[in-house]
Amino acid sequence: MKNLLLFGLLFSLVGCNNTPSSTIGSSRPNIILIMVDDLGKEWISHYGAEEISTPNIDALATSGMTFNNVYSMPQCTPTRVTLLTGQYPFRHGWVNHWDVPRWGGGAHFDENMNPSIGMEMKKAGYTTCIAGKWQIDDFRIEPDALTKNGFDEYCMWTGYETGIEASINRYQDPYLFTKNGSKTYKGEFGPDVFKNFIIDFIDNNKDKPMFIYYPMVLTHTPFVNTPLETATDNLGKHKAMVNYTDKITGEIIQALENAGIRENTLVIWTTDNGTSGAITGKINGRMVKGGKAKTIESGINAPFIASWPSKIKPRQVSDALIDFTDFYPTFLDLAGVDFKKNNQAFTIDGQSFKGVLLEGDNASNRAWILGMGGGNHAALTQNGVENQYIFRDRVLRNKKYKLYINSEREAESFFDLQLDPEEKVNLLDSLNSEERKNNFQQLYEVLQSFPLKDNDPIYQANPAQSWDVDVSEESQNWKK
Repeated sequence: MKNLLLFGLLFSLVGCNNTPSSTIGSSRPNIILIMVDDLGKEWISHYGAEEISTPNIDALATSGMTFNNVYSMPQCTPTRVTLLTGQYPFRHGWVNHWDVPRWGGGAHFDENMNPSIGMEMKKAGYTTCIAGKWQIDDFRIEPDALTKNGFDEYCMWTGYETGIEASINRYQDPYLFTKNGSKTYKGEFGPDVFKNFIIDFIDNNKDKPMFIYYPMVLTHTPFVNTPLETATDNLGKHKAMVNYTDKITGEIIQALENAGIRENTLVIWTTDNGTSGAITGKINGRMVKGGKAKTIESGINAPFIASWPSKIKPRQVSDALIDFTDFYPTFLDLAGVDFKKNNQAFTIDGQSFKGVLLEGDNASNRAWILGMGGGNHAALTQNGVENQYIFRDRVLRNKKYKLYINSEREAESFFDLQLDPEEKVNLLDSLNSEERKNNFQQLYEVLQSFPLKDNDPIYQANPAQSWDVDVSEESQNWKK
């Protein structure tokens, strides 16, 4: 009998090897990542925006830590896949924007060939949820794509599915995908549907460790009126959409309070890239045109707020360097998972910023961050989605200086961001001090560590569909 009891105990311990025993219980935080679509700092009043008021986002920032030096990628697909994988676009291959539901071609995010943070958080014992925008799988072909990526519950805009006109709608009368399939939610406002879905998930799972990924559809074009405001021009509609983003942020935080779990919940609030170039805002006395799809600071230096009342002291400002590869290792670190040990099959470029959250900037290990990608410099060939450039241009920066690198792997420009935040004075021919020379050399040496060739997207192609982009033989020799 004793031997049977001992065997049973050992078996139960082995059987739980997906959930780190050292972190079972309330010590692990709930994690909510809110990522707004297409919004720069010039539209967050906490950062100094002068043409908008965002009281709920500001309150979230005041309750925790505001970051100044966080790089996303310049556009949707590179940012989202970087976040999911902890890898830079040159490694995971999604260097360019590729709208899978619209352009098809068998392309998709392949969780069997890439790291996937949702899957890892599920393995770590978290109950998982996603709502909003995905756009890197076609749910008609892969109705289980989100389940395969580790999400227990989901409510998603389908993306624009070629051939289904209703699917273009993400705001009024949205066309959404859940476990019950895709349909139009007549008379509903998409952002409210997603928000209510998340609040219900919080209420139903408040006694479990939760991982919630909320990639908002707001504030991406088309510019629309909201249930609270009506405007006649694009700027007015954009402001209404930002106001609604702020409202939803406040409602999510209130839901955590109502559930009694706010103290042990880490909320990270950020955006996937800068504002649409059609919109200009004023911040700290400067007019800033939206930088989406560009590697200028307004395109990739994202607003970034972290609030965790039981662990992060309020009213902190951080200059620590972070980029979007760092989500993957940070979330696993917070879950008590040794992400390096658990991901030996993959290279993870990111570094955990858990120490920065708990101890401040001195705990940061990063000396540089990177931004790259965007645009539609890719095509569907007989080999699948191929990037146009063998080596895509990119930027590297430290806390003060920023280096632009072109597609020939050459230094193109060099800026002192503290003295020249608008990047007007190229210092490449003015390395006339030891400080400039040393900083340039440090960033240039990082360039030498990158592969000579960027990967193309890594996936096993899905079956051909009638709506796929035509493949021409002439497209096989077009790479630069």
